[in-house]
Amino acid sequence: MDDKRGILLESGTNELEIVEFSIGANKFGINVIKVKEIMNPVAITKIPHSHKNVEGIIELRGEVLPVVNVATALGFEQSADPSLDKFIVTEFNKQKIVFHVHQVTQIHRISWDKIDKPSTVYQGLQSHVTGVIKLNGEVLLLLDFEKIVVDINPESGINVNQIRKLGQRERSNKKVVVAEDSPLLRKLLHDTLNEAGYHNLEFFENGKDAFSYLESLVDENKRIEEHVQLVVTDIEMPQMDGHHLTKRIKADSRLTKLPVIIFSSLITDDLRHKGQMVGANGQVSKPEIGELVNLIDEHIL
Repeated sequence: MDDKRGILLESGTNELEIVEFSIGANKFGINVIKVKEIMNPVAITKIPHSHKNVEGIIELRGEVLPVVNVATALGFEQSADPSLDKFIVTEFNKQKIVFHVHQVTQIHRISWDKIDKPSTVYQGLQSHVTGVIKLNGEVLLLLDFEKIVVDINPESGINVNQIRKLGQRERSNKKVVVAEDSPLLRKLLHDTLNEAGYHNLEFFENGKDAFSYLESLVDENKRIEEHVQLVVTDIEMPQMDGHHLTKRIKADSRLTKLPVIIFSSLITDDLRHKGQMVGANGQVSKPEIGELVNLIDEHIL
């Protein structure tokens, strides 16, 4: 995957490329942007009393990386033929992690509007699935790798204690629109932004719904700055991703003044330019909630 930069998509096209892999008979996907390389398994050093989903650690070009068994994390059976297994080396949330899967098959380029949100019938707050893709008569599930990591180490997630360190604040008259597809992260963002003094929040599950809401305000000849002061958006979301949402806001003369902050696990030095290209006013890597609040303050207070 070292040459994947050559196939990365232009910012704001509402497309993504996913690596398809399997656990048993089930097919899953991971965003190419998160993948550093795909490799054959190597010897693992086991760690005493480690989390049940962590197989151990490996050394890779001078770095020591944890190995997470995806089958164990999902409650699935282990590989029938370990000789075919693969390691997916990833980087997101400012950390590198190796995910042990059964097979890696191919890369697909698809549009976010072809990805469905999992139904609430089979998806609760703790689901590990962020999207359902119907592809060539089969179903691929987009896995929430951030959730898998937070299950292992809750401290790696959004932490309200970061906000308490900022002290007492009063921000309740400012309205913030938040686009975030994860139910768990929506709740965490709600709680932490409330703790930061932001009580006037409007949450949407994807960029498409958020943009429709903003459009509805200006279609009624309302001045956007009087009704919404800032937008916070994730990048990876079904229907419309955060880069495309930002591009649409900045391209609309009625909305272009609205500050947009991208809050995503995909904010890295290599990928920061993608947010800049679509006009984002700020970019913060999850789970740095304190940095996000400071940036919100900077733009709307």
